[in-house]
Amino acid sequence: MLALRLTRAARPAVQLRRLLVAAASAGTGFLLLGSLGYAMGHPQTPGAAALRLAWCVVPLAATVYLALAVARTDPGTRPRPGLSAVGLGPGRLMAVSALTTLLACTLGSLVALLFFLHLRGDLSGLPIDGKGAQFLAADRPLPVPAALTLLAVLPLAASGAVALSLRPRDPRRPAAKGTASFGALWHAVLHKAETPAEAPVEATAEQAGWSDVLTVAPPPREAPAGFPWGVAALAAGLAVQAYANRAAPASVLALPVEGAAVLGGWLLTALGLVLAAPGLTYLCGKLLQSAQPGALRLLAGRVLMSEATRIGRPLGVVCAVTSAALATTAMYDQPAAAFGPLSTVATLVVGGCTLATLLTAAVETRQSRAGTTAALLRLGAPATMLRGSAALRAAGLIALFVPLTLLIAYLSALPPTK
Repeated sequence: MLALRLTRAARPAVQLRRLLVAAASAGTGFLLLGSLGYAMGHPQTPGAAALRLAWCVVPLAATVYLALAVARTDPGTRPRPGLSAVGLGPGRLMAVSALTTLLACTLGSLVALLFFLHLRGDLSGLPIDGKGAQFLAADRPLPVPAALTLLAVLPLAASGAVALSLRPRDPRRPAAKGTASFGALWHAVLHKAETPAEAPVEATAEQAGWSDVLTVAPPPREAPAGFPWGVAALAAGLAVQAYANRAAPASVLALPVEGAAVLGGWLLTALGLVLAAPGLTYLCGKLLQSAQPGALRLLAGRVLMSEATRIGRPLGVVCAVTSAALATTAMYDQPAAAFGPLSTVATLVVGGCTLATLLTAAVETRQSRAGTTAALLRLGAPATMLRGSAALRAAGLIALFVPLTLLIAYLSALPPTK
């Protein structure tokens, strides 16, 4: 009962993020049902039906990633002192978070099922006609077990991802070298350290100004892992896309072999960007501190370096989706011909999930730096300096990732436009 109260008594912003997960689940569930309807209405082309079902992996992955980002920022399921005494330890809170994600995704899947049945005319009224009839198969009975199986994939995948990400970890395990967060370093500076090695640093920090404190709080020494693998996956994805794009631009997605190659190349490119983006964010933070930086650039750069993984991965997803959209627009005169009316739904789901995930990651980053921000204010840092640091971080990331996105889009669309 207490766990239910913690989930229900969340703030409106938290409830809004959960509704976004439900809406994304509804869109993805509708795409899965549309693929099933197309397979029912076109039994003579099983390859094309399987390809449309395979393309649903993209919005499904985007929705799962959004659900994971929302679960991480949920303050109601965050371990706090005193909850373990009433039976809500880290393991129980993880289960509550996974259950909340499961309920939100299940709600969206039910909405998708009801809307699909309404369009088919199974609930009331007549089924729609025209181009929308190709993915409804209103003249055929709907296989309920198959529909429920497809709709169950997303809730189970999202709740499983949340449970795996938020699983309790052994607090006695020492942190890896070079992975201490910026907030933890500030905490060690502001609170008197008991070890002899940290006491002189703290004494210096308390006597010096806040800009001098930054020089004794070093950022992580090692860049996030995965950058070489990201570059390799990105190169492989671009190579696969270059091979697949040699087919006719107007019908490549409608052919099973070429369409599968395009999907595989895009997924490899997206994986490469997601793996490489944290390293690029770390590099951006390091560049901001180059050439004798002042307090503003020093603060902005070290925050980027310490938050490189948390900020970089959503930026990599945004870069992948945007570059794919730009490349598709440049390559195909009629990009909706392959999917029909479902292409609009897929675009809205993937684009909306990507943007919402990026904003949610920004909220998570702000929450993780709450202690650091309060410490800076106590040391006398002006609020304008903190806002200037945030603006400088945003400008640095835009200057790095916008040209990268345009370059990836150009390379993806290059072979067909020769």
